[in-house]
Amino acid sequence: MAAAKRRDRRALPDSSAGGRPGNPARTHRTRPMTSSIYRSPFVFFFPFALVFVPLALYFILRNPRSVSPILSVYERGLVKPNVAFHEILAEHSRVSENRTRKHFENPVLAYVTPWNSRGYEMAKLFSSKLTHVSPVWYELKSKGKDFVLEGRHNADAGWISDLQKNGHSLVLPRVVLEAFPAEFITKKKQWRKAIDIIVKECEEMGYDGIVLESWSRWAAYGVLQDPDMRLMALKFIKHLGEALHSVTSTTNSSHHLELIYVIPAPRSQNLGEYDFGPQDIQELKNAVDGFSIMTYDFSSPQNPGPNAPLKWIQSSLQLLLNDAKDGHMIFLGINFYGNDYILSGGGGAITGRDYIFLLEKHKPSIKWEEKSEEHYFIYTSNNQKHAVFYPSLMSISTRLNEAKKWGAALSIWEIGQGLDYFFDLL
Repeated sequence: MAAAKRRDRRALPDSSAGGRPGNPARTHRTRPMTSSIYRSPFVFFFPFALVFVPLALYFILRNPRSVSPILSVYERGLVKPNVAFHEILAEHSRVSENRTRKHFENPVLAYVTPWNSRGYEMAKLFSSKLTHVSPVWYELKSKGKDFVLEGRHNADAGWISDLQKNGHSLVLPRVVLEAFPAEFITKKKQWRKAIDIIVKECEEMGYDGIVLESWSRWAAYGVLQDPDMRLMALKFIKHLGEALHSVTSTTNSSHHLELIYVIPAPRSQNLGEYDFGPQDIQELKNAVDGFSIMTYDFSSPQNPGPNAPLKWIQSSLQLLLNDAKDGHMIFLGINFYGNDYILSGGGGAITGRDYIFLLEKHKPSIKWEEKSEEHYFIYTSNNQKHAVFYPSLMSISTRLNEAKKWGAALSIWEIGQGLDYFFDLL
């Protein structure tokens, strides 16, 4: 999976910026009350009002949220094609105070990465909107005739416990299978060793399953063009899923361990020999709990353009889902990162913090591109013209609507790279 490998730690704005109240005015009774005071309530309340009213105004002005809670981006009218840079700068850090309200009811898988610690904070803050959280921690590698699972040093037990205590998010770390495909796929004895290692790690660390990534690597090694090798590859995934399903989750005795499998999106209107297709979904659907499809990275520095054109997403879903009833098996990929391309060649991925910096510096005119249904802007730096494609409320919303049409779930790469108010959409 592609990602902007940048560290991006930023705390959410303080939601209670109140001042310290002053001492109330002291009054001393120097003589007994007379009956005239009882006949004039105004005389009794006037000194009190002199102190209370200024204090009330002070707190309202210093802390307007106390009387006017922040609404969602939908209620604030921010999800639209015509958006100005200053509006994004003013609103991107303002998130609805009702963080438990869900606009997208299907499952949501959120990836977090060790090189972007902000994602860990967002996962805890918005756990009520995330059904699955996948920290990108592990690689299963060959070591002679055995295997080694690298990455436990990345695991944060306290963070895992915090997420699971919230009761909303399952923790399924990503495991990239880096064992040499030609040897691994053909030897079932190797399968058993790998499966035992993965299941043991889940049990020892208290995970709810794993997200497995291997298909792109197998395709790159050319093993999937052989029908027999392809069939063996699918059988391994099935065996892994069945092994995980046979184990009860340590955090929830009513659930088994889950397997979500990562698949690349088709790059053309027709499936290629390396592409994961509808027949593969049928083969695995009873052993796999979902397929995380990478519907992003459509463009590149060599071919600048939108991150994930909507028509490409639609085409990918149509190719994969001959049977619309299987839509729930798909975790549709949504990117929370963008790209800053140099039009003469070069450039690369950017995070939300990079995007905000560019808006502040260049104050660009942001355009809505109808064909891809994405926002972009152009700027010039050091005599080089740049095109910046970064997700917006509108572009994400249209993709969420597409997922809803298919009954699909979401997979977000990755939540530490987005803007705070993106979470209002979920």
